[in-house]
Amino acid sequence: MKKRYIIGIDGGSQSTKVVIFDTHGKVVSEGTQPLKPMNLPQPGIVEHPDDDLWESLCEASKQAMESFPGRKEDIIGVGLCTIRFVRCLLKKDGTLASPAMSWMDGRVSKPYEHLDEQVSYVTTSSGYITHRLTGQLHDSAGNYQGMWPIDTDTWDWSEDEAVFRTYQIPREMLFDLKLPGNVLGQITKEAARETGMPEQLPVIATANDKAVEALGAGVLSESTALISLGTYIAGMITGHENPKETNHFWTNFAAIPNEYLYESEGIRRGMWTVSWFKELLGDELSKKAASLHLSPEEFLNNEAVEKVPAGSDGLMTVLDWLSPADEPYKKGMMLGFDGRHTRAHIYHSILEGIALTMKTNVDNMIQELDTELDQIVVSGGGAKGDLMMQLFADVFGLPAMRNKVKGSASLGAAINTAVALEIYPSYHEAIEEMVDVDDTFSPHPENHEFYTKMNEEVYQQISNHTDGILKKAHSFFNG
Repeated sequence: MKKRYIIGIDGGSQSTKVVIFDTHGKVVSEGTQPLKPMNLPQPGIVEHPDDDLWESLCEASKQAMESFPGRKEDIIGVGLCTIRFVRCLLKKDGTLASPAMSWMDGRVSKPYEHLDEQVSYVTTSSGYITHRLTGQLHDSAGNYQGMWPIDTDTWDWSEDEAVFRTYQIPREMLFDLKLPGNVLGQITKEAARETGMPEQLPVIATANDKAVEALGAGVLSESTALISLGTYIAGMITGHENPKETNHFWTNFAAIPNEYLYESEGIRRGMWTVSWFKELLGDELSKKAASLHLSPEEFLNNEAVEKVPAGSDGLMTVLDWLSPADEPYKKGMMLGFDGRHTRAHIYHSILEGIALTMKTNVDNMIQELDTELDQIVVSGGGAKGDLMMQLFADVFGLPAMRNKVKGSASLGAAINTAVALEIYPSYHEAIEEMVDVDDTFSPHPENHEFYTKMNEEVYQQISNHTDGILKKAHSFFNG
């Protein structure tokens, strides 16, 4: 039987990745294009410059296609996954009327305001890219959470006119919705020329990026949590119900139709903070790492493992590098410096802060759900580091698994495509065939005991003592 291949698109916050898989989930070729720095023209406005979402996809796709060793005619479909909570305003011809609004843009947390007569359509990043790829006014229902007039029980636009008035988007300005695993359209001749993908290739709906990542990580059990290490870090558990008005988690669409994903509170600019620290160290870090034939990440991981104990000798990092809208005074903090501390301690402390924060957030979620975990899966670029994996195992006190495909959103998109095109009859069978576990980290009991006590008695209490002074400082430095 001849081999068949699937393209998985993962449009993230920092880069666009295009990965070509075989039907068993093995990576055959890939391309990555970093996104440009965000436009920040004034407070509260965070935009993707120019036509960066589309142009980065075109470049990443060309890279993947150029290194693809198979026959183009053996590629059977493409799954489209893009970053969630992005708002795109389009002209009648489907081109951008203004730069795409990032999920960090304050406007996406408010109802749409019709301020530009050029705007004919209001859609998501996946809707915009779908139109560029296929020419269709279609989008995945699974990428609509937030300020949209959608009925989360039916996965379709609300039938209540009052809801449309609340969000201020008339139905005629919205795309038609498709469930994950359905065909959105086919690659047009123009899109084929710009991306290198085969013309007429079916484009398959997935969902929002976190849900597709959970699918690609193989998370179907309600006793398994996914820790997604991205620019935004989140903890997730799959479920069958659509609970509303919850306290410690919110309900998101899953990448499987009519299933849901329960998502804990997260860390804004989570892995971004790790990148920020590496950039602060500059050329010195890069040169030292290169002299040992290591990446900067590998160098820092090795240094931290060799020199830093659990608890980073008292150095603690609070990861509020991007404050929430309702608590604008919040700031990132590092507390507890003394003469012992080195760059390795700072790096180790940042990773510990991520693990400790997510432990608290996930604990709050599972307690409200009245369930228990027996393992966690860690995905994203941060899962490549053994130190990060061991910290999560130690902090959670549970086995921490990572898969061979660490950036699982592209694989999740391929799984949606494989089921849509009937390569596999169900999502369970597709996951069984396409998701491979790489390794599992077991917790060290003594470290878990230390982190549990430290988290409850010290780390979780920091904000109770610092919020007051940060509120006062906010009035000095922000008017």
